[in-house]
Amino acid sequence: MKKIKLIINNDLKNSEKDKFFIKKELQYILNLYARMVSNGSWKDYSFSTGSKEVSFDVYQRASEKPVLRITKNLKPNYFNEKYLIKDKDGKVIKKSESLNFLLDRTSWNRLKLIK
Repeated sequence: MKKIKLIINNDLKNSEKDKFFIKKELQYILNLYARMVSNGSWKDYSFSTGSKEVSFDVYQRASEKPVLRITKNLKPNYFNEKYLIKDKDGKVIKKSESLNFLLDRTSWNRLKLIK
């Protein structure tokens, strides 16, 4: 009979936790979403996850692609690429190391959603 080793990896919990938005990040994004829905700019949202990023996708109406994506980059190359705002084609509009700074400094009313 072969010897079996039990390996316990406590770091797994921390890595799993980082694979989504934390509560404060999600609260900040949903507050922005509520403001934009109340002024009629945004209609729907969804979440997408991958191995390198998790994103909050914004829809203007029922369509195949989101018009905007607020993305948390899980494996950034540079410190200021932790949070990104991307357009419907995946082009980075803005980037920052802080979600609060990124969302506060973006002029959402001036940002045109292309249909």
